[in-house]
Amino acid sequence: MLKSRFCWLVTAFVLPVVSSGLTFPDFPAADSGFVQETPGYSAEEALMVIRLIEKIQLEQLDEESGSVSGGSRNVSLTESEFNSYIAYRIDVEKEEVLKEFRMKFFDDNRVEGKIVVDLRGQKLPKILKPRMTFFLGGQLEVKEGHVRLDLEDLYLGTQRLQPDVLDLVIFLGSKITGEEAFTMSDWWVLPYGIEDVKTRNGAVTFYY
Repeated sequence: MLKSRFCWLVTAFVLPVVSSGLTFPDFPAADSGFVQETPGYSAEEALMVIRLIEKIQLEQLDEESGSVSGGSRNVSLTESEFNSYIAYRIDVEKEEVLKEFRMKFFDDNRVEGKIVVDLRGQKLPKILKPRMTFFLGGQLEVKEGHVRLDLEDLYLGTQRLQPDVLDLVIFLGSKITGEEAFTMSDWWVLPYGIEDVKTRNGAVTFYY
């Protein structure tokens, strides 16, 4: 499930509580209000997103069968709705490695994220700890039915890191879960029927 969850990071259909008052030099998240205590997810919002996904799937089936005419449609999720859905998935699917995954959305497909991973019991390089909280910033790129995250900033706590450090964590996580390894710079095929993804301050919109 690790790979599918990170796929949600870049498609927005898939980063414990952070101590308040932390600062991140040269990182926009420190000024955006993202670094603060985060309460548990809203089950009501998570179920709303599930119903929304089911609605989109039914509309696509109706369009394929010819019972309804095609046409461009879109649906928007707030940050709270998006993050509640991801938290719900992590909870019910009993993720082994990915423990928390939260996103903030800004204009022009710019995003910030928080990822909490748990690699306890594994032999790790000195740079890594058994339980780590990463903060990242970058931009979603969409092209010809594919999407990727152009990762520009990465922090482990307050320490700035090279983006490939997160790829190392993903590799170690894939060994634990037995899934195929991948990198944050990979291009992903958009979920079936989704043609585009755009963000604005506090929300993300999917076009289908």
